[in-house]
Amino acid sequence: MSLEHLPSLEVLRHVVDVHCHPTDSPVSPDVMDQLPITICAMSSQPSDQSRVRDLALAYPDKVVPCFGYHPWFSHLISLKPSSSKEEHYRELFRPGNLEDIFRRMLPNLPEPIPLEDILHDLHRNLEEFPTAMLGEVGLDRAARIPINHSASPVELTSFTIPLEHQLTVLEAQVGLAVELGRNISLHSVKSPQATSELLEKMQKKYESCWLRINPRDLENYRGKSCTEGRHGVVSYDEQKHHRNVFMSLSTAINGRSLNHRELIAVCSPDRILVESDYHAVEECTQRTWDMVRTVAEIKGWSVEAIWTNVKEEEWGVVRRLENNWYQFRVGNRAALR
Repeated sequence: MSLEHLPSLEVLRHVVDVHCHPTDSPVSPDVMDQLPITICAMSSQPSDQSRVRDLALAYPDKVVPCFGYHPWFSHLISLKPSSSKEEHYRELFRPGNLEDIFRRMLPNLPEPIPLEDILHDLHRNLEEFPTAMLGEVGLDRAARIPINHSASPVELTSFTIPLEHQLTVLEAQVGLAVELGRNISLHSVKSPQATSELLEKMQKKYESCWLRINPRDLENYRGKSCTEGRHGVVSYDEQKHHRNVFMSLSTAINGRSLNHRELIAVCSPDRILVESDYHAVEECTQRTWDMVRTVAEIKGWSVEAIWTNVKEEEWGVVRRLENNWYQFRVGNRAALR
């Protein structure tokens, strides 16, 4: 990926990658020392909560930690006591005529962790880092369970995680985010109706407390005004209805979709953010900057070459996105309107 379009360091230090997965790969201290932007480091499963924590402790000025359990790994969480590991997974997947595949998969699955323990650990991490977000959490109806998650290549089965299970795990985590006043990085794939219903339910359940926090992204969520069959994020109508929802896009995910430019065009200008959604820290800056430039092109905003004090009406894309990030982080604005 070319680095020729990167601006000066004084501009880059105002850029925020609001969603990436740096602990999915080895993190070099040299790369982190040279990182010119701020990154929001997502966790997704039991094994990487501590890695995100350690990265944030080592680089507090560059890393916003995000703690949570991704829907891809929600099957590792038990909602009620089980007599055995097998009982938990058998009840979840109901193998039927796929018993042979289930038997191959079962030895590679860990002992399930009670939801109560997950929430306790999550509460502890979020309290330790006052600026931490809940993430990455969400819903995914496309994900399939592998025979062995650690194998290479990964062999996928036809087993999926029931949506009801995902929703229970998600709603418990969201409840904690509301309690602690933390924003949410929300994943949604092939779950538009369920995601929309979730937002409605949370708004009714928590009322003004829900409006004091901000959900971010909804990655592949197709909102109500998007054309049927297209991948989307948050539509203009959905953003208008849910006043605390922000949208962010990445070249890694949304750049593959033909309508991502349309989504940027209709997105509320004060609720758009940018991200890399990438695992290699050394590429996060360029990938995030590529999306910054795309947003600027579509919105008709200038791109800062140097950092100077200018009037708000003269702001370029970096200042606008930085202000959006500030408004996202402080929250409350929708509740106060």
